[in-house]
Amino acid sequence: MGLRINKQPGGAWKLLGSNVVGVGVHPLGVQVGVLETCPGEAAAPSPGRGQRQAAAYRRGRPLTLAPKEEHSPHPMECRVPAVKAIPTLLLAPYSCSFSLALRFFRPLAERISFHCLYHPLQPLQLVPATLLASEDGAPSSSSTGPLLVPSEHMLQFVELASRPASDPLDCKLHEKEAWSFASLPLCSQRLTQCQTQDPTQAGACGHKGGGAAGWAVRFRSGGQAGRLRKSSLYGVSIRQLVDEIPEGCSTPDFQQKPVPMALQEGKNAVLRAVVCGEPRPEVHWESTQGALSNSSKYQILSAPGSKEHVLQINKLTGKDTDLYRCTAVNVYGEATCATRLLVIEVGFRKSRKRHKETQEDFKKELLDCRSLLKRRAPPPKKKVDLQQVWQLLMTADRKDYERICLKYGIVDYRGMLRKLQEMRKEHEDKVAKYVNAVSNLRHIRVSKEGVATFDLELDLKYSGSNIYLCKDGEMVPYGFDNQAKHSLRRLGKRYQFQIRDLHLEDAGIYQVKVEDVQIFSTELDASAIPSRVVVPLAEAHCEEQGDAVFECTLSSPCPHAAWSFRHRPLQPSDRYEVSVSPDELTHRLVVRGVRVSDMGPYSLSTGFHGSSAWLVVGAGKDKSLLTTRADHQLRARARGARGRSDISGQGREATQSPRSRSKPGTGGFLHGAPGPLGHFSRGLTDTEVQHGAPAVLSCTLTRDLGPGAWFKDGVKLGSQDGVSFEEEGLTRRLRIPRAQGTQAGKYAFVAGSQRSEATLRVHDRPVIAPDVTESLREPLVVKAGKPVTVKIPFQSHLPVQAAWKKDGVEVAGGGGRGPQVALGDGFTRLCLPSAGRKDGGRYSVTLSSEGGSAWAEVTLQVIDKPQPPQGPLEVQDRHGAGVCLHWRPPRDDGGQALERYVVERRQAGRSTWLKVGEPPADSTTFTDAHVEQGKKYTFRVRAVTSEGAGEALESTEVLVAPEALPRPPSAPAIQAASSQGITLTWTAPRGPGSAHILGYLIEKRKKGSNTWTAVNAQPVPERRWTVTDVRQGCQYEFRVTAVSPAGPGEPGPPSDAVFARDPMRVPGPVRELQVTDTSHTSITLSWAPPDAQDGDAAQGYVVELRGSDGLQWSPCHPGTVPDTTFTVKELRPQEGYFVRVTAVNDGGRGQPTALDTVVQAMPVTVRPKFLMDSGTKDSRMVRAGDTVRVPISFEAAPIPEVTWLKDGLPLPKRNVTSTKEGLTQLLIPAASLSDSGLYTVVLRSLQGEEVTYRFSLRVAACPRAPGPIRLQENVPGTVTAEWEASPDEAGEDPLYYEVLMRSSARGRWQQAADRVHTNHYTFLGVLPGHEYHFRVVAKNELGASPPSDTSEPWRIPRHRDKFTVKAPGHREPDLSQKPRFLVGLRTHLLPQGCECCMSCAVQGWPRPHVTWFKDGQSLAGHPTAYSTDVLGVCSLVIPSVSLRDGGQYKAVAENALGQAVSTATLIVVGREEEEEEEEEEGGSEE
Repeated sequence: MGLRINKQPGGAWKLLGSNVVGVGVHPLGVQVGVLETCPGEAAAPSPGRGQRQAAAYRRGRPLTLAPKEEHSPHPMECRVPAVKAIPTLLLAPYSCSFSLALRFFRPLAERISFHCLYHPLQPLQLVPATLLASEDGAPSSSSTGPLLVPSEHMLQFVELASRPASDPLDCKLHEKEAWSFASLPLCSQRLTQCQTQDPTQAGACGHKGGGAAGWAVRFRSGGQAGRLRKSSLYGVSIRQLVDEIPEGCSTPDFQQKPVPMALQEGKNAVLRAVVCGEPRPEVHWESTQGALSNSSKYQILSAPGSKEHVLQINKLTGKDTDLYRCTAVNVYGEATCATRLLVIEVGFRKSRKRHKETQEDFKKELLDCRSLLKRRAPPPKKKVDLQQVWQLLMTADRKDYERICLKYGIVDYRGMLRKLQEMRKEHEDKVAKYVNAVSNLRHIRVSKEGVATFDLELDLKYSGSNIYLCKDGEMVPYGFDNQAKHSLRRLGKRYQFQIRDLHLEDAGIYQVKVEDVQIFSTELDASAIPSRVVVPLAEAHCEEQGDAVFECTLSSPCPHAAWSFRHRPLQPSDRYEVSVSPDELTHRLVVRGVRVSDMGPYSLSTGFHGSSAWLVVGAGKDKSLLTTRADHQLRARARGARGRSDISGQGREATQSPRSRSKPGTGGFLHGAPGPLGHFSRGLTDTEVQHGAPAVLSCTLTRDLGPGAWFKDGVKLGSQDGVSFEEEGLTRRLRIPRAQGTQAGKYAFVAGSQRSEATLRVHDRPVIAPDVTESLREPLVVKAGKPVTVKIPFQSHLPVQAAWKKDGVEVAGGGGRGPQVALGDGFTRLCLPSAGRKDGGRYSVTLSSEGGSAWAEVTLQVIDKPQPPQGPLEVQDRHGAGVCLHWRPPRDDGGQALERYVVERRQAGRSTWLKVGEPPADSTTFTDAHVEQGKKYTFRVRAVTSEGAGEALESTEVLVAPEALPRPPSAPAIQAASSQGITLTWTAPRGPGSAHILGYLIEKRKKGSNTWTAVNAQPVPERRWTVTDVRQGCQYEFRVTAVSPAGPGEPGPPSDAVFARDPMRVPGPVRELQVTDTSHTSITLSWAPPDAQDGDAAQGYVVELRGSDGLQWSPCHPGTVPDTTFTVKELRPQEGYFVRVTAVNDGGRGQPTALDTVVQAMPVTVRPKFLMDSGTKDSRMVRAGDTVRVPISFEAAPIPEVTWLKDGLPLPKRNVTSTKEGLTQLLIPAASLSDSGLYTVVLRSLQGEEVTYRFSLRVAACPRAPGPIRLQENVPGTVTAEWEASPDEAGEDPLYYEVLMRSSARGRWQQAADRVHTNHYTFLGVLPGHEYHFRVVAKNELGASPPSDTSEPWRIPRHRDKFTVKAPGHREPDLSQKPRFLVGLRTHLLPQGCECCMSCAVQGWPRPHVTWFKDGQSLAGHPTAYSTDVLGVCSLVIPSVSLRDGGQYKAVAENALGQAVSTATLIVVGREEEEEEEEEEGGSEE
């Protein structure tokens, strides 16, 4: 027995008081240390008193527990010399248990065990009622202090059991002192009575050991802990703390949970919860960092009588991101829920590192426990590419958006929707490249067999497109069978992916891609992966009334894991304690007070996997029914050597044969081991049978021990269990007529005190219905091209694998158009999308499971049209008797018998096939006697069955040989041609068929035509003929065909074209031959046609050339030149050539005409000269600032040297000149006055000849404005205007003035005079009483100057006579009126710090005076308020209102006739009230 201490995070246990051990535990995890000492070791004193020690020690080191206080009057210590083992167990939250076991040297000493389950927020106090016993047994007056656990937890269950003093853990006391402990009651009422009793009567509480009292336990409320109840809201945990709840009362519950929030830093967060329960529960808020003690940061609000409880967190920072838990507690239970607060940081704080302060006590306790307690390292957080998350959102359902965003930290929900819409548009364009449509997306789901599947329908544009499977962005290989880890099953357009043998590392985001385009994304969450057994259950051995412990560790948390005994579920009770570690991985079952009936298999099931182990129960010291210790050790060694695995759902491959497993037997030895068998000469043996077959278990005794009893899994069997029992001498048999799967298990035969065991295993092989097998005997006949589906249903209780074979070769079920194999729930299917002849054969399927195998076979016949006959198709010419065809029968008749053949032929040049015969199926020859000699034919043969005609076997094109025909004669030669006829001659053909020529046929055609016309109807025997049927001037061609008795032969080649006209005279020589142009590489000639008197007209000309040092004339062109000009090109520069031209017609070539001199290949020299037309000016004037371009055309060859001069000097650098073919140009970008002058252009040839052209350029500007204008009246009715001359008047450019006038009667300027060359002008017709304005403008040829205007208008006063006008009388009306308010004041509600303006409208006469009052006090001279009065609109303005400005305001308007009053109220709201209102509005929105 040892010391076991559990602790929930948040602090350490402290057991305070005299003679009590102080204990410290790791503060971060619920740790359990189980200390086991080696048997027989004596306890030794320890020097380490008065120290606080942690309940965690290294293996092999001594353990010392000492009193907390050194000055304790009764020192006590216990020591464990060496710690044997310290396993670690993680317990569920809010639970703690500890055991303290002491053995004393006194005979009355007892051992006490404490097992406590506690609840948060309530203290646990253990008060010792023990009195110090004297030597005579009288109680002492002193008592020890309380045993206190000050960790704010409430004691819920206390079990104190009296145990015999057999614990090897010893505690030494002083020789004169002794402690005794009494067994305490198990109910709260008895415990309370134990506290109130007299210490001398403490033995009445159940202690049987004399006058010492026991321990009393105080607690706030009793009852059994840990009973969970279901809440109406998801995420709320309710724990009932008592057995029964009185009527009208209830445990706490949440009607409204706090909602998760994501807020920016700097704002306030408000978490609201609505709690119910009777009596009214107490509500506490806390975070994972501990209690919320900062009152300025955290405000917890709850109105009296209200169910709503509010937690307000002020001025959020990044450190406030946490999980906040709200707990409601009353005397009957507690309810807990949690919510998450996410603070969004902005600015530099986002990358700021927060320093986490390390608590000193945590460091100390961590160092104390580091040597033993291993912290479970958190799994590395998988980095998820955010792009994969967006791809997942694109194909996810809208209802899953919130879950995915919360999981991956996407807080901008609207932004997420906008981005998804943009991504979908881009994604559709990419998908359209490879896919026509994507539909019926189904996300990952895990089946009851633990296989994850997801599928979709794809309509691919190209059937050969590659499909890839990726996980978290990395490509994953997959197969097409059910054995692969990742597999693809395809049926038509449906693609289904499967993931088998799931592990935690299989969780992630899976993507399906077509080529490089992502099509579908789905996520396999880790919570959906079934838990696997990591550490299986081990077989437990326990004596009667002892405690048996089973522990099993899973790979992942499994909240629905269930314990069962003999395949029946176990419910937690006093005898069965079920617990789970805080990480929810280790499950523990404790069986209290084990009895013989508890022996049997115990199992833990997770739904997909599980583990089981046996509990073997002994009978204490009576070992007649148990194996010896040596047997157990031998059995343990055998199990270890074989590596037995009892994990269901995994480890099947490592499991040995059932016959090799060990099992408890009556003889005390393993099965198959040598040695005596006790009272059994032959024990039970392991048996394996098929499902439905009879099974027999038998054993033989050495002597008669009675009938005995049979047990299955620890349960006694009877005849009602479907079995029969037989006795034959000393042999005992158990018969099972038809073994079923439920009858498998461990069987035992017990006779007296002897026992023999064996295991019966029932193999459940797959079963195919007989009617299905019978239907498969008939062959399955289908037509080629049709789909074929063979579905075979079966029955099996175990997982089945299906293997299809065709003619003994395994069928690989893959995608595409090949065979597809599917295995479903209770059926297997073979699908051929398009059956072909090669798919026919014998198919077999083997269904295999752990229980056996089944086999079925089907024959598939695919019928089709026959193949073409085997070639080649031989065609033999019978020389007048037709042609004979030969072929071979087709290699494949399509599964049907041949009926006949069909023979067809087609003549060359035609497209229609003609059927010529139908020979029978047994004939492979045919003769066609209806062919024509000399023609070409193509033949084909088809085989015909009941399915129709197959493909044809076609021959090459063959010629049916005729009799020998004459060969073609030679091309006709033209002997003579005139307008009356053309004479032809030719030679006879030679070769076969030309010996007997009957004559010749002559044909003609016009040149350019394709139609030949016969000249003679009957063959002519001569080889000379004159064709007279010709038209004069037409050009003809002729050909000749030889005729023999066999018929006409092939026509001969045509003759040369010839005109049907009289012979022509040759033309005369050309005239006026001359050279018109020369260059370095060409010479251009021209001439006149020959004279008509010298011969007929020329039809063309021939130009010939020879070098100056050569004698051979060579033509310069192919054919003839139709025109009278020609340019000879590609000559060598500076070379001399002789040239001649000859006229040509049908009569022949005329006399050539040649140039007498040598022509040099060089340009012709042209003297420079200027090309001036009538529009060329020798004088030019331009405006200053304009761009000047002066082009000058000239003629010269070669291009001469061009020089520009201004006033005899070179041009300024800013002037630009350019020269190209026949044109030179002067460019002045911006003309100025200095550019005026005489410009000269000089052309100088290579021979030094010069030509000069001169022109003058004058640059002028618009004149400047005249000076001021002076006006004077020399003669009445006239005005003389004089002005100062323009400064440009003295220049070379003549200028003049324009005078304008404008009168008051006419608003526009009117010209008074133009081209005024003086500086004054007299205006006539000036009228008195009018105003006149005058303007003068200077002008020249380039434009006008700015105007010069008079500074003041000219006016002549008008003289008028005086007269008197008498005005009528007028009396002012009486407007007196008493004041009255047209618009009164109104009430204002403003926040503090805002501007207030109160206005009203007043009417009255005399104008009333308005006075302002506040709360009866005049505001005249107020320092912060002022009033205005604008045309009767009176206002009172307060720039910044404060709380003291609120009140009653009054405006009083008075005049001599009376007064009027208007009142209003100003309400000022403070900032705190405003914030509360905003918070209330924000809370209502949430």
